[in-house]
Amino acid sequence: MSVDLNALQARLRSFAAERDWQPFHTPKNLSMALMVEAAELAEIFQWMTPEQSLAVRDDPKLREPIADEVADVLLYLLQLADHAGVDLAQAVENKLVKNAIKHPVGPNIGQNGL
Repeated sequence: MSVDLNALQARLRSFAAERDWQPFHTPKNLSMALMVEAAELAEIFQWMTPEQSLAVRDDPKLREPIADEVADVLLYLLQLADHAGVDLAQAVENKLVKNAIKHPVGPNIGQNGL
């Protein structure tokens, strides 16, 4: 499935407008809500071993709650980008270029991250 991020942002704008949520959807509030949802996602994995966390894809009882929290994180991130005027496609492209410069191919054991 392919997702049109601009269309999804428009749907989210309409959803919020229909509920008169616009006054609450500031970059500050959306970034805070994003962190809450990310924490809810982390809570699912909190006490798992690395091996247990790798096995969640095969656990139907965990797949739905994980999918729900991942979706919440994405939806808040899309709204934050929209309200902050961030062009997501351009921001991702720029960041990938910066990451390639910061983390060149070669031995860099223990140095991961974005």
